[in-house]
Amino acid sequence: MKFIRTEIPDVVICEPKIFGDHRGYFSETFRKDTLEEFLGYEVNFCQDNESKSSYGVLRGMHYQLPPFTQSKLVRVLQGTVLDVAVDIRKGSPYFGKSVIVELSAENKRQLFVPRGFAHGFVVTSDEAVFAYKCDNFYAPEFDRGFLFNDPAINIDWELPADKLMLSDKDKNQPLFNEADKFDFFENLYENEAAHNRV
Repeated sequence: MKFIRTEIPDVVICEPKIFGDHRGYFSETFRKDTLEEFLGYEVNFCQDNESKSSYGVLRGMHYQLPPFTQSKLVRVLQGTVLDVAVDIRKGSPYFGKSVIVELSAENKRQLFVPRGFAHGFVVTSDEAVFAYKCDNFYAPEFDRGFLFNDPAINIDWELPADKLMLSDKDKNQPLFNEADKFDFFENLYENEAAHNRV
């Protein structure tokens, strides 16, 4: 596995090695020890999710508050998406800035989105199957988000506005400046085991 730090260094692109021949291919898509060695801390994934969406479906921008804050490792099993992570840690030098990465079944890239970031994606192919690991359980009462097209964040979703399809929930999220945030200087890992150095 090759790890690439993005313009926000805490957000990491993961590129698996692909071993292929006339029969097909093999790829190791996740290995806990190598990811932790690169990150410098433990990540204990406990929940896997999968969604299928058609062209123009936009899901975001989502996150959970402590004590159910989540890191995510996201990838695409079918199709192509534009994947977005936004730093919502007050006091961070990257606060309010975003990382945008194309993930596809073809390029097999994954994106590690750490705690303290909001996440979203839009489908740019006819349809896409999206899968991700979380290091904390889904907790609806701690679920938060902000408006996907808030000009204060200025995310380029690369699709015409009239092609985007959102849930009622995502159409009515608060503006970024009104949404709940994290404190960069607080420890987001309430569980002591989750941030032991490796």
